[in-house]
Amino acid sequence: MSRVRHCDAIQNILSKQSEIYAFLNGSEYYPTISGCAEFYPLWGGTLMAVTVTGLPAPKNGTCGSHFHGFHIHEGGSCEKGSSPEEPFPLARSHFNPANCPHPEHAGDLPPLLSNDGFAFQIFYTNQFVPEEVLGKTVIIHLSADDFTTQPSGNSGAMIACGEIKSVW
Repeated sequence: MSRVRHCDAIQNILSKQSEIYAFLNGSEYYPTISGCAEFYPLWGGTLMAVTVTGLPAPKNGTCGSHFHGFHIHEGGSCEKGSSPEEPFPLARSHFNPANCPHPEHAGDLPPLLSNDGFAFQIFYTNQFVPEEVLGKTVIIHLSADDFTTQPSGNSGAMIACGEIKSVW
């Protein structure tokens, strides 16, 4: 496929409203976070578009990490828990249908890069099609994923959650 046809395919997909989505909301400790993740079928996988605002500033000022771990979790609820250590207990662990080690879980997504609290990214994954993650959750973590620590990358507290739903 030529470059132009690739660009046309992506523009065509993004010009349509996604049928599978998640509205992201911060925990009670991070109430300013809000956003949306949209899931589009593409090439036997998923094109995902994410917009988030209200992400916290890095602890070390301007030189601290602006990256946040970003994952699909297997649980289906963003019901809030009672502690900062586990603000979304029903989100459970990373979506990992093939029982792979981290960072090869199907739910391991590229980290979000925050710029003054705002993040926007579009990426493709062949690890799942949108329908396979319906009823799961999307989680933003406080810290960057280290891509090494088992089972989840040592990315810190869950600071925002979104339940993956369909318009149907």
